[in-house]
Amino acid sequence: MEWLTHSQTGFQQTARYLLGMRLTLVAIQLVTIAVAESMVTLAHRAEALIVCLVYAVVAILAWLWFTRRPPRSTATVSLVLTVDLLLIGAWLFLTGGYTNPLISLLLLPIAVAIILVPLAQSIAVTIAGIAIYTSLVIWHTPVTHDHHSANLAQLHLVGMWVTFAATAIILLLVVGALSRRLRQQQSQLAQIREIRLRDEQIIALGLSAAAVAHRLGTPLNTMTLLVEEMKSSAPGDVPFSDDLALMEQQLGLCSNHLQQLSAAAMQAKAAQLETLTASDWMLRLRESATLLWPGAAIEWYQPVPHCPVAVDATLDQAVLNLLANAVTASPTWVGISAREENESRLELIIEDHGDGLESELEGALGEQVVSSENGLGVGLFLSNATIQRLGGNLRARAGSGGTTMIIDLPVAADKHRQGEFGS
Repeated sequence: MEWLTHSQTGFQQTARYLLGMRLTLVAIQLVTIAVAESMVTLAHRAEALIVCLVYAVVAILAWLWFTRRPPRSTATVSLVLTVDLLLIGAWLFLTGGYTNPLISLLLLPIAVAIILVPLAQSIAVTIAGIAIYTSLVIWHTPVTHDHHSANLAQLHLVGMWVTFAATAIILLLVVGALSRRLRQQQSQLAQIREIRLRDEQIIALGLSAAAVAHRLGTPLNTMTLLVEEMKSSAPGDVPFSDDLALMEQQLGLCSNHLQQLSAAAMQAKAAQLETLTASDWMLRLRESATLLWPGAAIEWYQPVPHCPVAVDATLDQAVLNLLANAVTASPTWVGISAREENESRLELIIEDHGDGLESELEGALGEQVVSSENGLGVGLFLSNATIQRLGGNLRARAGSGGTTMIIDLPVAADKHRQGEFGS
């Protein structure tokens, strides 16, 4: 399989616009010959028709070439547009030269060159167009061997109107379409650039987290060994035995968190996703939340949809980060529910009765790292980045009654409807 560069793909997409422009020019030339023949006898009608035929063949061959084997260099495109100028100039030479009202058709290849090729090459094509026009002023053939001044004047006036209308329409359809396509590509490139910058920030944070996790492993192991040594050397009924047991439990919890962080990093690196029903995923989130906050007042609403959703450990952590923010802001009550929208999107809703988001944070939710009094301020940013990476988005509604966080995720293509999980 042959891979195409970005510019080759662009030339391949614009091939049909150029074909439409060239065939339209050929049609205009043929109609012009027919109209002129109805009023005067053209001196070089046969030669002009041959040039029209050659131009049509060249237009089709160029379309096949650009579509099947697009050029790798813009210089080739400039050369082809110069050939357009030469063929148009040859037809004009046979039909009156610079006195032909269709002389403005030379502007169309120049306009296309200004859009498609770099500035230096577009200047060269423009100079070629001016040179051809100048040559037609110096050397040209008469329109007819007979003198029909009144008919020629009327024909010239009609031709000027036709030229203006045809040039305006072609510029609107061809050049306008190319300009819209270029603006669309620029918008896509800008979006890709923003995503790349955000991913670089995430990678930097991920590397920092991995380094911290690696450094914390040794002191945690040392503290675990010291606690075990203190428990083994001290009698079982000493006053601080319960404290040692609690410390051992907390150290084990920290070690488990570090192992989960390493496992999540490996899973994210391998881009491994697993497909679960929304009910099974909610059950897994509920178990993790219960272990992290056993005394938190979290209400898990039912029923839960059974649509499949592609998840990984990083998405679980993103949801748990948002849930941690809600529990911190509203210790008395937090509600979490799920619903399916149009059988294509799953919405996970986290509600609390806290003070709500700050106005500036609500306007740019998860788009940048924000300051935080109780944490590092990166949780919301990383959560939003993880959700967007999986094709979802994060929204927030803040009011006097609290904050509502809405996680919108795509439903997996394969649907397996199962029974709802119980409480």
